[in-house]
Amino acid sequence: MMSNIRIRRFAAAVATSAVVAFAMPSFAQDIAESHLKAAKAAVTAIHATDPFDNILPQAAAALESSLIQKNPDLQELITTTVAAKALALAPRRADLEKEAATAYAKVFSEQELNDIATFYNSEAGKKLLGSGPIVTRELMKAAEIWQNGIARDLGQQVGEAMQAAAGAKAPAPATDGAAPATDGTAPSGN
Repeated sequence: MMSNIRIRRFAAAVATSAVVAFAMPSFAQDIAESHLKAAKAAVTAIHATDPFDNILPQAAAALESSLIQKNPDLQELITTTVAAKALALAPRRADLEKEAATAYAKVFSEQELNDIATFYNSEAGKKLLGSGPIVTRELMKAAEIWQNGIARDLGQQVGEAMQAAAGAKAPAPATDGAAPATDGTAPSGN
């Protein structure tokens, strides 16, 4: 759940930055180095790119598995080659960090990024990152219970109000002592 929240945060920031990027294409060149540095600190503090740590290892494992299935006699060569090439690509992880920092820098001011990094590096910020998903899960449970109670009470109260309103509109029973007919006919008068 924690990684889902982080992915959503990152996706929202990337989507917002994409809109800004299309609106102001030259903005990327205008980001000051100190602004990017603040963005990198914020990205690191909130662990914005952590959910993407497994992309290269998963791609390597999938490729290795696929190649071994096609060429089982080359398993050893495939394993060592894939591992070596994956390690050679590992430094490109810095490209993702730079893109993330740029995305954040396009949306947040340098001061805001410094404030974000300061908060998330504090004990309260670290606790929020660590315990936030637990609190969110508990909040979702409470909201579901609350929602069920509200829906139940609304249905009950509307039902009672409708019944009372329908009862007020029903014809008044006969007061001349004649019992109402049960066969759907009107009561007869004497």
